[in-house]
Amino acid sequence: MKKILTVTLALLGMSAFNVQAEKADATKQTVINFDSVQRDEISLTTVISGNVEIRKGTLLLKSDKAVIKESPEGDMFVTLTAAGAKPATFRQKRDGGPDLWVEGQAQRIEYDDRVSMVKLFTNAQIRQLEGARTTDELQAQFISYDSLREQFEGLNDSSGVSKPGQGRNTMIIAPRKPRAAPAATPATPAPGTK
Repeated sequence: MKKILTVTLALLGMSAFNVQAEKADATKQTVINFDSVQRDEISLTTVISGNVEIRKGTLLLKSDKAVIKESPEGDMFVTLTAAGAKPATFRQKRDGGPDLWVEGQAQRIEYDDRVSMVKLFTNAQIRQLEGARTTDELQAQFISYDSLREQFEGLNDSSGVSKPGQGRNTMIIAPRKPRAAPAATPATPAPGTK
């Protein structure tokens, strides 16, 4: 498992990993599919298990188990947990083009509906896509993704804190625009030849 040095993309000017969730998702209803559910109306807590799929607009959250806590105002805080080797995942369309997406996976994902924040814990990965092509990628033990502020942060410990000597993270940034091929250089005759 590759771990890489703490990466705070906000310090890189964010143009390298420019992601913003589709704004229209905030006004969409939430649809949840699952195998079984337990709901506590007093505490507004729902425990869902078995092939969980939570969809809100273009946002899709998947895992084997999810716990949803709702505020009295209706905001949701969702915790997704993986089953064995199958990670919890999320995918969401980005504003700015017809086929732009962000997707990620981890052993645990927390989604805060009120502030559109996704936190990925343990073996976390996020990819920025144009259609099916990955343009940028971040791998870390902890990743936080704030879609409203267009900021990512990758840290080397799944606690959400960077720890010296804990490991390293990886970030891959694709070129933003194609570069022209360098002009051909004229051949220079070897010394002593005409």
